[in-house]
Amino acid sequence: MTVKNGFTPEITPTIEELQAQERRLVFREFTAEDAWRLGSLLVELARERQAPVAVDIHRAGQQLFHAALPGATPDNDAWIARKRRVVERYHSSSYLVGAKARAKGTTFEESSRLDPDVYAAHGGSFPLTVEGVGVIGAVTVSGLPQLEDHRFVVEALEEYLSKSQ
Repeated sequence: MTVKNGFTPEITPTIEELQAQERRLVFREFTAEDAWRLGSLLVELARERQAPVAVDIHRAGQQLFHAALPGATPDNDAWIARKRRVVERYHSSSYLVGAKARAKGTTFEESSRLDPDVYAAHGGSFPLTVEGVGVIGAVTVSGLPQLEDHRFVVEALEEYLSKSQ
């Protein structure tokens, strides 16, 4: 099995597995300090793997964290915005929204009829969900293939939540 940028390719997750991630990765609260710590964890992991990513955390329409690592480009910021808008609109991860369209034998672009220059249902943006409140924002990574972007965010959320809550 080939390892690239510290990531090992794995089998594509099912819709049920993706939904389970969203049910499991929930915060008790999400503060600006949480955004800083989660963002810093993502940057630390990306540096260890020499992953050429940009990282972004938004809450209620406000950018709380942003970093671009070596190899990331302005195009990654455009992808972040497009993927984040999918999370904000559908309250699901950008990868899950795309997977649901593919499972129906279509594409997100065809089924949603949304402007692909504004919305992208590609992996890498995950909802920030607060217990008893719902989706309040998104954490997004761009720079790797979409499944790796998704897995990277999920890994960081799992680590962060296991230590902080």
